[in-house]
Amino acid sequence: MQFPSKLIEDGVNEIAKLPGIGKKTALRLVLHLLREEEQSTISLADALVKLRTQTCYCEQCHNISDGRLCSICEGTHRDRSVICVIESTPDLMAIENTGQYNGLYHVLGGVISPIEGVGPAELKIESLIQRVTNPDSEVKEIILALSSTMEGDTTAFYITKKLKTFDVQVSTIARGVPVGSELEYTDEITLGRSILSRTKYKEGSE
Repeated sequence: MQFPSKLIEDGVNEIAKLPGIGKKTALRLVLHLLREEEQSTISLADALVKLRTQTCYCEQCHNISDGRLCSICEGTHRDRSVICVIESTPDLMAIENTGQYNGLYHVLGGVISPIEGVGPAELKIESLIQRVTNPDSEVKEIILALSSTMEGDTTAFYITKKLKTFDVQVSTIARGVPVGSELEYTDEITLGRSILSRTKYKEGSE
């Protein structure tokens, strides 16, 4: 692909690094930015810089946050007796959009995957255990809302083993979520029903 200037080429190459964007789409976006008011592009660049340099993670649940604690952990109307364990922030957003859950969350940051070199130590599992064992903890139930994949099931099994000696119920979302699917791409109605129809987690169950 030939470019009229090195600046456009550099812009296209950077934007094309984003997932799902090829060089043709990147070129259209670059040319669009050039047609817009200069301040619009400056505002976009400023927002991206702030996104990368100022975004932090909640000290309690590890959700993306603007401060020490996220708005959910700080919320006074949330049910603090229930923690929903998920892989990532997009999963949290998907569950929140169902409007069927009012408890707290715990973002693991992924799932156990030996093939990809991800073990329990790379995930936020120990901090989950600490939340349950904290003397001030109100937690009575842990909901495992992990993807219906081999890695998700392995992670659920590991967490259940870690929680076995504690006085807390461990449940899992109903299998209305298709096996092998990613939670964040499940439609809101199915996901909401899966939360409401959660069942007690059974080791070795499919």
